[in-house]
Parts: sequence; C-alpha cells; structure tokens
Amino acid sequence: MKVENLRVGIIGIGNMGKNHLRVLSTLKAVEIIFAYDISIGEAVKTAEKYGVRLSNNLLEDLKLIDALVIVTPTHTHYDYVKLASNYVKYIFVEKPLTDSLETTLDLEKLAIDNDLYIQVGFIERFNPTILEIKKIIDSSSNVINIDFTRTNRLSNRITDVDVILDLMIHDIDMAIFLNGKVNNISAYGVLEDNMIVFSSALLTHENGVFSRLTASRVTEKRIRQISITCSDMYVDCNLAKKEIYISKQTIEQSYENISLSSVEETVYVSTQEALLSELLSFVNYCLHRLTDESISNINDAKDAIIIAKKIQKQIKEMNL
Repeated sequence: MKVENLRVGIIGIGNMGKNHLRVLSTLKAVEIIFAYDISIGEAVKTAEKYGVRLSNNLLEDLKLIDALVIVTPTHTHYDYVKLASNYVKYIFVEKPLTDSLETTLDLEKLAIDNDLYIQVGFIERFNPTILEIKKIIDSSSNVINIDFTRTNRLSNRITDVDVILDLMIHDIDMAIFLNGKVNNISAYGVLEDNMIVFSSALLTHENGVFSRLTASRVTEKRIRQISITCSDMYVDCNLAKKEIYISKQTIEQSYENISLSSVEETVYVSTQEALLSELLSFVNYCLHRLTDESISNINDAKDAIIIAKKIQKQIKEMNL
C-alpha cells in the first residue's frame, strides 16, 4: 500500500545510528515516529538534537510505523529483525545482516514466509566512487585483477565481530557486486586474543577476474583503496577522498623535447553522501517500489557471509 509519508522507527542511535537519524531527518517523505536505544544517556541527547521522541516501549511503538531502520551491534540484528517482522514489512539493517550463515538463512526464510522487504546496509555500493568504478568495469572486457584495501586501527566501537565481519565484509560484497560469483578462495591472517585482526584473501571469480582483499585493525593508517589492473589501463581509486585516476599507455609522442609514453586521467566523482543515497533507495522502495541495482538484499548478504565464513575458517585452521 502506498502512503504519502513513510512512518519510520530507528533502533540504535549510537556512533553509526546517529548518522542514519541525521539523514532520515532531512527526508521530506519520512516521518520519524521514534528512536530507541538501550544506552539512554547519549540517546536522549541525540533524540533531542533531531527533535525525535525516544521510545520507552518498543513493542507498542513498533505498531505505529511502516518501516524500521536497525543500526545496532551485529549480534543483535537477528533478534531485532525477528521481533520487527511481527509489526512491519520494510526493514533496513546495517551490515552484516547477521554474524552467521545459519541466522542469515533463518532470516531469509522469515522474509519469504512473511513477505518482508529487507535491505542490508552495504553502504559502499552507494559510494559515488564505486558507481563510477562499476561503469569503468562494465565497459571493459580486459579486467585482470582488483585489489581492495581497508585498514583502520582497532575501534573501541566494534567489540562483537572480527576484522572480516567489520571491515572486509564491505569489500567481499563489492567484489561480488563488481565481478560476480566466486568459485575459489584462499586466505591467511593474524589473530589476537582469538580474534582475527588482519586478513588477506584471494578470490577467483567465475568470470576469471581475481579480487585480492586486505583488511586490518592493526594498521595505524586509515586506508580505503581500490586498484584495478586491466590489460589496457590501471585504475587507482581512493574511496575516502572520492578520487579516481586512470593510467593508460599511449602512442609515444614528443612535445618540445618531452617524450610521453603514458597518460593519467582524472574521473569526475559526485560528492553526494553515500548514506543519503542508500536511505533514499530504501524509502523509495517502501513508498514507490522503485528499485536500484545498488540495493543489497538478503541474497547479497548471504553471498557475502558465505565467503566471509570460509575466509574465517581458513585463517583459524591456519592458526591452530
């Protein structure tokens, strides 16, 4: 049923959730009915900042909404989605959908049985840089390898998942998004206190392209980088700065004693916030059934968690 305004609730308004609340509060088609968080102190300040009512009775407030946004620690996603499925048909969940394949499959069945629309927050799909990268890849038949690097010193914010489900999961999803299904995986990594903090994985895709993924919580420098090797060009992409440079070989030419053997091009990248694009896609589907190839659903979440678990298994077996 189409409605003029989408009545939305949000569970989790901590470090990540407050950004979702900020963006939702700017959307004219959205009416934020409530925000809910188990950490009352900071939640009160955040709710007041955006003029949103803080819920003290989640079960009652779930009856008042059309759609729910869940931005809580990964290990809580499963229970919140199951609870929400009794009240709403549209649910947005931050990545990863859950922390195991079993619970992901359970939610897949739940969605089918209850006709639920569940969108998973793989935000990099909406990064304007990735959208340009996809155009480049789709227009070239000469891609050989894509390197994904994602590093950040361990955040106190993330305590329930390792570096694979925290950071690498983004690049696993992007590798599939850009190159398609994977038929072989090779991985190694480093553990600290039985938690994987550094991981490197080589994915071989069915189309013959390789994806090399590196994720680290022990690297002091924050890096969000993609490098693409093609037979006729090299593409260097900084996701954080939204910069893309293409290096190409060219016919050697001379200009006043200067010899050129290659050329570097800069690709224009939109500055629109990825989170805004992502939440807009969710709202547009809820209200108008508008779809977007960047939207990540349960099948995408399942594909990503399957690969993530295989990488985890290889690394843990190697470190026995």
